Amino acid sequence: MSTLTEVAHTLVSNRRGILAADESIGTMSSRLESVGVEPTEENRRVYRELIVTTPKLSDSVSGVILADETIRQKLSDGQTFPEALAGIGVLAGIKVDTGAKPLAGAPNEKVTEGLDGLRERVTEYVRLGATFAKWRAVITISNSMPTERAVRSNAHALARYAGLCQEGGLVPIVEPEVLMDGDHSLAQCQQVTRAVLRCVFDELALMQVDLEGMILKPNMVVAGKDSSEQPGVEEVAQVTVETLRETVPPSVPGIAFLSGGQSPEVATSHLGAMQNLDPLPWELTYSFGRALVGPALETWRGNPDKWEAAQRALSERAVANAAARVESKG
Repeated sequence: MSTLTEVAHTLVSNRRGILAADESIGTMSSRLESVGVEPTEENRRVYRELIVTTPKLSDSVSGVILADETIRQKLSDGQTFPEALAGIGVLAGIKVDTGAKPLAGAPNEKVTEGLDGLRERVTEYVRLGATFAKWRAVITISNSMPTERAVRSNAHALARYAGLCQEGGLVPIVEPEVLMDGDHSLAQCQQVTRAVLRCVFDELALMQVDLEGMILKPNMVVAGKDSSEQPGVEEVAQVTVETLRETVPPSVPGIAFLSGGQSPEVATSHLGAMQNLDPLPWELTYSFGRALVGPALETWRGNPDKWEAAQRALSERAVANAAARVESKG
């Protein structure tokens, strides 16, 4: 891959999507514990080896986002994770933020940190085999949130991150996530998502980020998970695409949705319904974590005898999402 634009287009092309295996040590350990697996460094490595060695993974997955721990580890055969992924035609990515921390002066809101030293870390990650990166910002909806302070702070950080990544040779995945926690309506989510995306692209323009060399990873526009009124699949698809058309420049190569706590089946259904809403100026794909690998973890549970069954569970979800990308009318 010689240019950021080529990498960005590869990530969203040929029906494929991006697998997010970038959980922090703490988050990954908690997920292992939830299925009865001891949360050791070796068990985290083994679980992620299960993911990247899944047969025919490259048919449905274009890139895998790794954590700092994983990109430095090796598979049982001695290959590093980026080497193993490159060998099957899958790009290696890296999470570069250091997590969402309380935002000063904005109770219950957060800003994502990790800009200090990022230029040097980008250089190191490129040396380790990464070709793209990810930074996640979180926005909460309530009667008093989000505040303009939270939206602007997170948008500014996303833009600075994206600029540093492109300067150092990594394609930035820009992830402003409006959380589905709460009882807000579909209309409230649309209003907030629209405002967040407009602010993000204003900041990206200010930082002179090349939109053709980045990927947007937004939430789908959905009602809060505690809302008494849950919209249907077609309505979510329609409102989500409508919001994106209002805010996302056509020069962005692709939009890779996060699942955001939706069930694997529901996230896939929403993705499929959006494919029918032509014409679309960008590729619409997926960058799922739990919605892809959750069934595999539940199947494996640390049992070597369940290795192949767990990989089949992952493969089935990946294939289903790839198929959803080519759904057509009629």
